Amino acid sequence: MGTGRSGADDTTWVAVAAALSVAAVGETLVRLAGPSVTDPYLLFVCLLGLATTAPLALRDPGAAAVPVTVAALVSLAGFDLLTVAGMTAQALVVYRAGRHGWPPLALVAGACYVVPALVDRGTVAVLLAGVVPLAAGAGIARRVRRETAEHAAARDAFAGTLLENTARGERARIARELHDVVAHHVSMISVQAETARLTTPGLPPAGAQRLSAIGDTARAALTEMRRLLGVLRSDTGDAAERRPQPGLGQLYELLDEARDASGAGTRLIIHGTPATLDPGVELAAYRIVQEALTNARRHAPGAAVDVELHFSGPSLRLLVRDNGPGSAASTDSGGHGLLGMRERAAAVGGTLRAGAGTAGGFLVEATLPTNAEDTR
Repeated sequence: MGTGRSGADDTTWVAVAAALSVAAVGETLVRLAGPSVTDPYLLFVCLLGLATTAPLALRDPGAAAVPVTVAALVSLAGFDLLTVAGMTAQALVVYRAGRHGWPPLALVAGACYVVPALVDRGTVAVLLAGVVPLAAGAGIARRVRRETAEHAAARDAFAGTLLENTARGERARIARELHDVVAHHVSMISVQAETARLTTPGLPPAGAQRLSAIGDTARAALTEMRRLLGVLRSDTGDAAERRPQPGLGQLYELLDEARDASGAGTRLIIHGTPATLDPGVELAAYRIVQEALTNARRHAPGAAVDVELHFSGPSLRLLVRDNGPGSAASTDSGGHGLLGMRERAAAVGGTLRAGAGTAGGFLVEATLPTNAEDTR
């Protein structure tokens, strides 16, 4: 059990105990003044009066309640000399005991005066039999109210935290659904519209214009979806979503990782003057290279890989070429890797083709506009 006392409480109760002790001794001397009272008896009674008040200075309410109650009962039953200060100290000590975690002791101390009140029926005994239990009950009620308020505050804090975590989890789930399902289908609309425009023979100009508009609308929808995902993920606590997205500046690290993982030679070749690209284009280029390197490790383990960047005017031409068998890589795990790369390219208004290279191996070639808006 805690003492329930702070430094300020200690000072206060020491002062109260000192004041009541002085009052108890003074009242005892006044009540016993006379030639018939011997000095040893007077000294004993004064010490007994001190015992009914001085323990209030003790830090532990339980340790204070026991000596005060015992001394008060001895003074009342044995000498009929319980002072007003002693009665006050008795009421205060049971109040403290009830308030600070000793309710059984407070109730027992209060009940101790019932028997003297019934047997003696003196004014002091009856008064204490009524006041002390009331003081103990007041202390216990104060403690119960405080604990109830603390429990209510803790419950409200827990409910608020649970609600906040639930809301974050739901936002994260919606963000995943939008990213993994809706964005995929919108990307497919963009890819299919662009593919139909470029591969449909005899397509009228109006039809080509409409397919181009469909692709532009799909890319604009992806842009708005990306912004919405940023809002949904802004407070989900997912640190991975808050890191800056990679771009061409991280290709060196990506190639180093690929080289370490495969043990094969990996080169980065740059043609032309590197230009500052739209962040969406840089992210698409990075992801295409990342997926192409993964495919090369999976289908052509040990094959050397060259990554070429051709900066020329309004477009970036990206080539990832390995010297492996070529045919195995064309059947990439159900085509999801190649499909993902095509979606990345189409999402920023570019194109991508993949297949066997003219000099052997497998070739991924993407053409991306240098000024496209990031529609991921």
